[in-house]
Amino acid sequence: MNWKILILFLAAFGVSAEVCAQEEGGIQSFMQKDNSLKRQEDSSNQIRPLNQFVEKSGRMAMKNIFEAEQVFCYEVFPTARGSNGYTLDGFPIRGFCGVLNKQVKDVITPFFFSNPEAVDFDKKEECAISPKLIMRFVRGIDFTDVMFSSPCNALIVFYAGRFNVYNYTPIAQKMDEIIKQMENLHEPFVSPALLNQLLPQGIVQNEQQRSLVNKANEPVRNWEKRATEQMQKKEEQIQKQNTGWNKLKNTMN
Repeated sequence: MNWKILILFLAAFGVSAEVCAQEEGGIQSFMQKDNSLKRQEDSSNQIRPLNQFVEKSGRMAMKNIFEAEQVFCYEVFPTARGSNGYTLDGFPIRGFCGVLNKQVKDVITPFFFSNPEAVDFDKKEECAISPKLIMRFVRGIDFTDVMFSSPCNALIVFYAGRFNVYNYTPIAQKMDEIIKQMENLHEPFVSPALLNQLLPQGIVQNEQQRSLVNKANEPVRNWEKRATEQMQKKEEQIQKQNTGWNKLKNTMN
């Protein structure tokens, strides 16, 4: 797969992400236009991971990547700097960079995991890993996380509590361009649990969720003030219920 084609794919989907968000109720995804590049329909049946990935990361880890039903992209910090408390594989989440549809997934997957010219299995990269993105490949309730590091160009595959680091120096420049394209799709990340979402999208999708997020982000004193006002209203209602000629309390023993 030509890396320039991959860049064009990502750029095209990035442009259409905003339109898609409006049409699908705020869900950010990557939709392919009719006149954009298309992969051959029969190529997916021939895509396989390189044996070295299967041997090191495991068959199930690769199965999740190649048969993913959904792929989520997150931006991460290398340290706790700027963290709001949410983490992924131990790394603070900086933002959300989209839900990859099948067309994009079918380009990214073979480019990184079926291309022997992209990765150097024989040489360990002598540099400090600097996390940029994490893509979560979800299949059923199972998932595999893939971290993108730059400028120390590496992929780290996380699965079942284990991780393996792979050297992608052979395509360092190409990898940096792909990361940049994904970072251009930045959206603020919000806890999916707070939004009552079952899928880990982490972005506001409707006005009800927006109101919930705004409420949760108010200063603590506002919450305390509201709680006090609510207590006062309840006490007033109780007092009203206990007054009147037919509401007199009998104090006689």
